[in-house]
Formats: sequence, structure tokens, C-alpha cells
Amino acid sequence: MTEIKPSKKIYKSTDTANPISPNIFCADPTCIEYEGRIYVYGTNDHQQYEGVGKDGKNSYEKIKSLVVFSTDDMANWEYHGIINTKETAPWIVNSWAPSIISRVESDGLTHFYLYFSNNGCGVGVITATNPLGPWSDPLGKPLIYQNMPGLENCPAPFDPGAVIDENGTGWLSFGGGTPPRGDMIYTKIPKIVRLGKDLLSLDSEFTIINAPYFFEASELNYINGTFVYSYSTDWQSRDNWTESKIPAPPICSMGYMTSSDPLNQDSWKFGGGFFLNAGDSGMEWCNNHTHFTEYKGIKYIFHHTMHTQELMGTTGGFRCMDVDYLPYTEKSLPLTKPTKEGVKQINPLDPFVLHSGAEIFTCADIGYEPCGSGKMSVKSLDAGGWTMIKNADFQKGANKIKVNAKGNGRIEVRLDDINGKTVSVIENNSQRAEFSGTVTGNHDIYFLFSDKDIILTDWIVM
Repeated sequence: MTEIKPSKKIYKSTDTANPISPNIFCADPTCIEYEGRIYVYGTNDHQQYEGVGKDGKNSYEKIKSLVVFSTDDMANWEYHGIINTKETAPWIVNSWAPSIISRVESDGLTHFYLYFSNNGCGVGVITATNPLGPWSDPLGKPLIYQNMPGLENCPAPFDPGAVIDENGTGWLSFGGGTPPRGDMIYTKIPKIVRLGKDLLSLDSEFTIINAPYFFEASELNYINGTFVYSYSTDWQSRDNWTESKIPAPPICSMGYMTSSDPLNQDSWKFGGGFFLNAGDSGMEWCNNHTHFTEYKGIKYIFHHTMHTQELMGTTGGFRCMDVDYLPYTEKSLPLTKPTKEGVKQINPLDPFVLHSGAEIFTCADIGYEPCGSGKMSVKSLDAGGWTMIKNADFQKGANKIKVNAKGNGRIEVRLDDINGKTVSVIENNSQRAEFSGTVTGNHDIYFLFSDKDIILTDWIVM
């Protein structure tokens, strides 16, 4: 049997949790919890990357889709492929920076409302009754657009932030663009509006959120009765800051505002900067876009960096989604920063239930292939490609593995080390393979592919 040499094209370490995806460029995360899983949606920078190549620039104009990942352990992320926004809503220019909310409606189903930036010229919304779609376009046009009646001083009405408060009322923040002067602290550009009961219309006038050093990346959260608005600050000098009670937000960091009465402009209070630029953590400097969530009792902040492109050796500005802990309290958001380490796995993976081949912690020389019913498979891009699953619990003891695979060649199963001993071999698309002995305890699982174009759809141990 010919020895397989594992690929060394690794763009996410086996011992650091960031980024979420080791091989898909994506940014501007938002998320929703559904049936025990967290679903994360983001801007599909990879579409731009594929359109312009490794030496091209991320100027965003080719991005007309969104990406979706999910997890139930904050370590192993399943890639669900793209939402083809252009196909769903043909009128769009682009689709960037999504924000998602959901609610159970009169038909007993959970309805999902996914708002997105239509380039920089507005906000669109698509809907579904499953977090993975199918998606539909209920309006056939933008919800927010430039120069619409009542909307003033908002050059780029994009980057939506949607939330539903404790009374079931929906809210939408948005905004971006360059002020008349480059040295303005308060531009009055970002806006908030109350949504109609259908979450597809507007039910108030636009109100200013007068955020200091505002740049872009509006996001809206509702925490213990308080609206928390977060945004990316600009790059200008802070020499003109005159407030004495609170420091100026660091350059190109994330700042926040709070209010309990969002349509009262004077109620919005600046809380300070709370999340530093990736450059402050030794990574490439870039803008950011954050989203807060609490999952299984732990508070997280989703954001993006350009760490993957650093490891790939490209410099086009292609981003990757990350997650870190968010130490917020009822009173404040302490200043923290992005990390490469990310967050800890919150529970071991159960290998005795069926798992998609596209659910991984990291990989090398791996791509994806649709396999029907909205599911994705992994596909080896070259001989020696591999995937890794983090911390699977074999406590009951497993003697065999069942797979759904195709392609010419074999898949070797290894535990804890890609260069370790092979414990099982799947050959010629066989559906079951014995382990070399009973496997117990907790292990990382590696699937190593002998040849190019081998596809692994799903697997389960027995």
C-alpha cells in the first residue's frame, strides 16, 4: 500500500480555534440559535477571491452570496455552502454584512428574516422557515435605499443590525459613508428605525444614533432591557476628543452606544471602545464587524480578521470569521481584543451520530462539493488532503466506521495526529471499515485522502 504524505497546506492550526473556517474567506458575521445549534452567516469574500484570484484585491463587487456555518460545540464547524442571494433576489447589486433574527409565528413555524447590505446603497431582506432555507424574496425590492423619503444624511444606508426586543418589536439600525469633513467626531450618519409587525416594513421615522468617530458596521443587540448598538470607528486622529469622563475609542476599533428608548436621539449614550483592531493583537490591520450572542450560558463575540490570508500568503484583503469571549456585564463592555486562540470546545463531539464530512475543525488541501438537499461534502484537492475533527468521545467503545464516500483511492482514519498510526482504511468506496482495535476515550479524528477528487459526504462510528 502506497504511503500517503499528508498535505502541509494548513491555514488554521490544529490547536487554535480561530478562524472558524480554515479554507473559506468570509466576514461580517451574524448568528442565530436554532434547535441547539448556532448558525453563523457572513459575507462571502471567497466569491471575490475566486473571481479575482490569489493576486487580486477584495473590492467586494463580485460578492452576490452569503455563507453559512453551524456548530453545537464551538469547535467543529459544519459548512453549509452559500445562500445565492442574486438568484433569490435578482434586483440586488451585491450582498454583504447580513443580520438575522427569527420568531415563531401563527403557523407554528420559526420564521427567519435575513437582512443584508445591497452593496452600499441599501438594505434587502430574504426569509425562510429553516435556517438553511430555501430562501425567498418577500418584497422584490430593497427595504432601505438611498434618498428614500425621510432618510437624510446617510450616504451609504447599509450594514443592517436587526434585533427583536422583549415585547416582540423588531428594530433595524444601519448606516455608513463619509462625512462632509474628515475631522468630524459626530457625523449623525447612523440611523435606527422600528420595524413593522411583519418585520418587512418600517413603523417609525428614522432616528439618529450620534456615535462618535462612526465609520460603518452597525450592529444592534438587546441585552437585559437595553439596546446596545455597536459600530466600527474610523481612522482619524483622536486629538480632537474633548470628553473627560470617558476615553476616546481607539482608532479603527469597535465602539458602542446604549439606550432604553431607541427613538429618542438624546437617550443614546456612548459607552466607549470595547474591541480593539486585529492589528493590536499582532495580526493584519483591518476594519471589523461584530455580533454578540450567548450560547449555552457563555457570552461570545463574532468578528473577522485577515489572519487566514496572512497564512496563505495573499494580500488582497480577504477576511475570515472568528469568535472570542465577550466579557460584557449589565453596566459595560470592557475593552478586549481579537485572539488567534479563540474559544474552547464546550462539549465533546459524539461520533455515534451521523456527521457531515463538511463538519471539521481544520483541514489541508480540501474543498467542498454540494451533495443534494442543501448539504455539502468535502473533496480532496490533491493527494494527501485531510480533515480533522476535534475531541470526539468514544467512551462507549467503537469497532468500525461507516462512511458515505466516492472517488478513486482510499481514506485512512487516524487518531490524534495526522502523522500517526492508521486505525481504519476505507477503500474503493466501501461503506464500512473495521478499526484495528476497539477505540475508547476522547480523540481527534483525521480523514486522510490518498488521491485527488475523493469525496466524503458523511460518517458515523459504530
